[in-house]
Amino acid sequence: MDPRPGDVLHVGSGASVQFAGKRSVTFRVIKVRDWTTYDGWVWLLGYTLDRTGNAMDRREIFVRPAGLRLIAPAPTPATGRTGQVGRSGTTRKAPAAASPSRRSR
Repeated sequence: MDPRPGDVLHVGSGASVQFAGKRSVTFRVIKVRDWTTYDGWVWLLGYTLDRTGNAMDRREIFVRPAGLRLIAPAPTPATGRTGQVGRSGTTRKAPAAASPSRRSR
């Protein structure tokens, strides 16, 4: 598995022995560190989640990605919107520059 920011993962003994049994955690990834590590291991920054999905603790964990289990993938960003579109479906124009005020005669 290739973890990404936003992924919710189950981290158990397959990822690292420190998460065996009752010490397994549900983890939301904030960042995948690009640090040089042992082959097949990675540093993840994120939050442990409680049973309802609320963030409990911010942690940095050293795990084997092959042992992680994906619970929920990161949300995909909306695509296809390059400009602002009005309700009628037409593209909005940029506001016109204010015209210089007329001088009083």
